[in-house]
Amino acid sequence: MIPYRFDRTAEAAGLQEQFATLAAGETSGVEVSVAGRLMLRRTMGKLAFGTLQDSGGRIQAMAQAGVTDRFEEFCSLHLGDWIGARGEVVRTKRGELSVLVAEWVLLAEARRQFPDKWHGVRDIDTRYRQRYVDLWVSDESRKAFLLRSRMVALVRRWLEHRGFVEVETPMLQSVAGGADARPFVTHHNAFDLDLYLRIAIELHLKRLVVGGFERVFEIGRVFRNEGISPRHNPEFTMLELYQAYADYHDMMELTEQLVSHLATELCGGTRIAYAGRDLDLTPPWRRARLLDLVAEHAGVTLHPSMPVEELRVLAKGLGVEVEPGWGPGKLVLEVYEKTTEAELWGPVFVLDYPKEVSPLARAHRDDPELVERFEPVVAGRELGNAFSELVDPDEQRARFVEQAERKDVPVDDDYLRALDYGLPPTGGLGIGIDRLAMLLSGAENIRDVLLFPTLRPEAPAPRPSGGSGESSS
Repeated sequence: MIPYRFDRTAEAAGLQEQFATLAAGETSGVEVSVAGRLMLRRTMGKLAFGTLQDSGGRIQAMAQAGVTDRFEEFCSLHLGDWIGARGEVVRTKRGELSVLVAEWVLLAEARRQFPDKWHGVRDIDTRYRQRYVDLWVSDESRKAFLLRSRMVALVRRWLEHRGFVEVETPMLQSVAGGADARPFVTHHNAFDLDLYLRIAIELHLKRLVVGGFERVFEIGRVFRNEGISPRHNPEFTMLELYQAYADYHDMMELTEQLVSHLATELCGGTRIAYAGRDLDLTPPWRRARLLDLVAEHAGVTLHPSMPVEELRVLAKGLGVEVEPGWGPGKLVLEVYEKTTEAELWGPVFVLDYPKEVSPLARAHRDDPELVERFEPVVAGRELGNAFSELVDPDEQRARFVEQAERKDVPVDDDYLRALDYGLPPTGGLGIGIDRLAMLLSGAENIRDVLLFPTLRPEAPAPRPSGGSGESSS
């Protein structure tokens, strides 16, 4: 019978550290109880060896006829079975730290065939669908997700040390605002009201700055009903923060300091390798205007003040597909994204975007056609987005109305009401946690840093052709 609990007195990593000096062939005289999953097993006559893995490491379980209770049953265990074992800590003549099993108990049976620990899950789709298997047989996956967990904890501590307050804001919203994206729609029965899963965290956090939270942040899930790619998943995690009395220059300094701190703590320094290339995250990062980068990489000079037809011709000449209704700002952005962004190894802060595509950012103090916005681009990918926030309620309403007419989206009147109470000069920043984890773990696909990425449903398993029993796997 499977027990209801098991008293474990030691973990693998702790034993490896505690008995690091135990010599080959020596016994410790210390008895422990360990537990974990059996990841490798081999039998040699009256001896049997199993690699026992717990959440922190591995240790060998050594069974011996005449010493180990139910020795033959131990030899019949399957890969993947969970067991608890009690015995003395020893080091074999070959130098392997082990627990010489006196008693053991089966804690859970692996009824499905478990992959060989040393070969892993070779099928990519299986890795993503059956993460509970992948985590046991792939050290790379386990390390990536432990790094992600530690990264998020470091972000929290770093921000809290600088006076930021963590909050939680609604995921269900009556107006899907703060970004240009298609939302998921659901229905609230009690209110008989359609609601949206949030596409951004921004507008509620800025309401809190109005309310007196001068430094505020949230790490939370965001949902966008759009495509899937190596960089996109319908649900993802964002860090968004807002700081009163700051602008986008302050946000640049904060971004490079935060990312370099994470790289130092998690990767051992600010010089890392990604996709086979060197990457130096040491501050300060390069600052360059979007328009200048387009001229540098695409060889054309653009500006949102140019006639829209001239911009259409230039865009088409660069192989950029153009849709009717795009204004000059959208055309400039499309040219940048199609010709330049992927070429920026960086890290670089891409500055000063067209006003048309940045309805929440403050107008540039030197060019009214642009706004004070930047995106940090690292390894050819946008890592985040930041503004000197638009604080004027009249201008914000005008931009919301223009956006609503162009895209048939509602105006967030409550946010405008909040601005009427006064939003001080504010700098805002959003960073994609998943993309940051990709960068620091070396992953090139977002699914490798999402424990349970969104996938198409599996095809139904075929029914057995004969008999009434179920097929085994």
